[in-house]
Amino acid sequence: MKKGFLQSLSANTTQLVLNQVFGLGTFYILSTHLDKSTFGQINFALAILLTIFSLLSMGVDQLIIKKIASGEDKRRMLSIFVFHVLVTGLTAYLVMGATWLLLGNNNLVFSLLMVIGIGKLFMFWSTPFKQVTSGLEQFKLLAWMAVVSNAVRCICLIVLVTKETLLLWPIVMVFVAADLTEMIISIWLYTKNVGGGFSFNIKTREYFAVLKEALPQTGVVLITSALARFDWIFIGFMLSTVKLAEYSFAYKVFEMSTLPLTAIAPILIPKFTKMVQQGNYNTAELKRLVRYEMVVSALVILLVNIVWSPIIDGITGGKYGQVNVVTIFILSLCLPLLFINNFLWTIYFAQGRLKMILTAFIITLSVNVLGDIILIPIYKNEGAALAFLLASVAQAVYFLFKNQIAELNVIWRPLVICVCCAVISKFAAPLISAVPIVYVSVAILLFVFLLRITGQVKLNRTENLRTLLSEY
Repeated sequence: MKKGFLQSLSANTTQLVLNQVFGLGTFYILSTHLDKSTFGQINFALAILLTIFSLLSMGVDQLIIKKIASGEDKRRMLSIFVFHVLVTGLTAYLVMGATWLLLGNNNLVFSLLMVIGIGKLFMFWSTPFKQVTSGLEQFKLLAWMAVVSNAVRCICLIVLVTKETLLLWPIVMVFVAADLTEMIISIWLYTKNVGGGFSFNIKTREYFAVLKEALPQTGVVLITSALARFDWIFIGFMLSTVKLAEYSFAYKVFEMSTLPLTAIAPILIPKFTKMVQQGNYNTAELKRLVRYEMVVSALVILLVNIVWSPIIDGITGGKYGQVNVVTIFILSLCLPLLFINNFLWTIYFAQGRLKMILTAFIITLSVNVLGDIILIPIYKNEGAALAFLLASVAQAVYFLFKNQIAELNVIWRPLVICVCCAVISKFAAPLISAVPIVYVSVAILLFVFLLRITGQVKLNRTENLRTLLSEY
C-alpha cells in the first residue's frame, strides 16, 4: 500500500522532535554540569567515533534504501548489510584497540574512544534494521527504533544529576547502555513487525557486487563523514578542548535547527526514486517544494539569531551565548544551502549519477579542509563556521551547474530572496525597539511581510504540493 507523503513526514517528524528534545536535554545537562574542558573531551571523542562509523557504512546504507524502494528482496538486502556492519565494525574496533594498547592507553581521549566506541559499535550494528525499515517506508516503526538511545541517555542523566554530582565515567557508561538498548529494541521491533529475518549464508560474489555498486557513493560517504566532524577534530587538535566545547555547542544547536531537513530528507529518497522510474518530473511542483524549503530554513535563521544570546546565556550561565553569536550566525546561513544540496543530491542519486555526486563532494571537502586550515588559526571558531559556509556554497554551485532539468536551474532565486528577508528582518527589528518581546514580534512580522511582497508565500497553493508528494 502506498503511503502518503504527509503521513510519512508526520511519523518521521515525530521521532525527530523526540530525538531533538531528548538530545537537547542530554546536551544541556552535560554543558551546564561539566567544565568546558571535560565537555570538550567528550565531544572530541564522539566526533572521532561518529566519523569512523559513518565511514564504515561505505554508502551501502543509502544503496539499500534505494534497492528496497525499487522492490528488491528485503531479506537478501538485510542479510548483506548485516554481514557488512558486523565485519567492518569489529575490524575497526580491533584496530582502535590495538592503537590504544600501543600508543595511548594512558591518554583520556583514547580511553573515551575505546569505551564510548563499544556503544557506537552496537549502534552501528542496528543500522541495517533501520535502513530496511526506511526503504519499506515504515516510518512509524522507524520512529520507535530511532528514539530509544537518546531517550534512555537523557533519562539516565537526569537521574544521575538528581542523585549525585555528574562525573565523567558514569556519563560514559550511560552512553554505552543507551546505544546497546537501541540495538536490542531495533532488532526486536524489526523481527516483530517486519519479519523475514536474515541469513549469514552470504555469497561473496553478491556482497562484493553490492560494494562495487556502492563504490561511487562510498567516496561520498568518506567525504561527508569528514565534512561532518573535520572542523571539530581540527579545533580539538589545533586550538583546545575549551574552544571545541564552545564550537560544538553552537554546532549542536545548528544541527538541531536542521530538523525540517532531517524530517523530509529520508522520505524524499524512495519518493524521488519512484518519480525517476516513472519518468514523471513535475517541475512546477518541485520548484514549489524548494521554495517552501527556503521559507522554512530562512525562518529558522531568523528565529535562531534573534533569540540566541539572551536565551543561551540565560540557560548556560553565560558560558555559550555571547561567545558564539558570530559563529551561530554564520552556521545558520548554511541551512538553506543544505536544503538545496539535499534536494539536488536526492534527484541525482535517484538518477544513478553517483560519479558526479562524488566529484561534487570532493570539491566540497577540498574547500572545507582548505578553509579550515587557513581560517581556523586566524579566526578560530568563526573561521570553522565560515569554511563550512564556503564549502556549502561550492557544493550548491556545482550541483546547479550539473543539473540536467532546465526548469530547476532557477531554484537558487528563492534561496537568495528568503535569506535576504531573514537577514534584513534580524538586523532591522532591534532598531525599532530594544525590548526583546517587541523586536522579536517585529522581526517575524517584517519577515512575513517581505516574503509576501517578494512572492515567496502563496498560501492558496499548498494542496498542489500535497498532491504531488502523495502520488509516489
